[in-house]
Amino acid sequence: MHRILLIDDDTQLGGPLAAYFARFDMALECALRPSEGLARLQQGGIDAAILDVMLPEMDGFALCRAIRKESDIPILMLTARGEVMDRVVGLELGADDYVPKPFEPRELVARVQTVLRRRAPVAAKMVPPDANTLLFDGLQVNATTRTVLRQGEAVDLTSTEFDLLLLLARAPGKVFSRDDILNQLRGHEAELYTRAVDIVVSRLRKKLEPLDCIKTLRNAGYTLALAGSAT
Repeated sequence: MHRILLIDDDTQLGGPLAAYFARFDMALECALRPSEGLARLQQGGIDAAILDVMLPEMDGFALCRAIRKESDIPILMLTARGEVMDRVVGLELGADDYVPKPFEPRELVARVQTVLRRRAPVAAKMVPPDANTLLFDGLQVNATTRTVLRQGEAVDLTSTEFDLLLLLARAPGKVFSRDDILNQLRGHEAELYTRAVDIVVSRLRKKLEPLDCIKTLRNAGYTLALAGSAT
């Protein structure tokens, strides 16, 4: 059973939401303050975290930053009003997804299930290449299991990082502008997220080191500069 940590100071939210999550074989634990949530995360055993943006002690963005210093656990942000800037900041800080308030519990459960599926177990990462695997010099990207091997070693990526890498890997050598990337990753609101692309690319490059595979073409965009082909 997956264990999910909700960090939200709404005392009326945790109980009903925990009961709903239990219907989908997930145990939801609740923390009302960031310090309490961080202490619980340090104990281990949590598979994903849900953070409210508006919190006492520190806001959800500072909390997301603090968690990312220690862990690559999937993070979902709850953004009041669903403001675009909240989403941009969350994306830049490494959040995997966001859900605007007010939300339907079923939507939140679905988003959590999605980010959990994207974090395949280590055993699954070592499966032999198949028809949905893209192979390059030192890099293997599997679109089915959403897993990445860098020089034979599994790499943990956020959902946005993986989606970006897969986009580039499906057309190596092709130059994608920032707008091209955002149209693929964020749909009709893409023009509002332009400044977030560079942040995601920077994080992805760091995780793929020592491979130098994502090239920047000034005033043009990004491309995957590795030799290879799909199996």
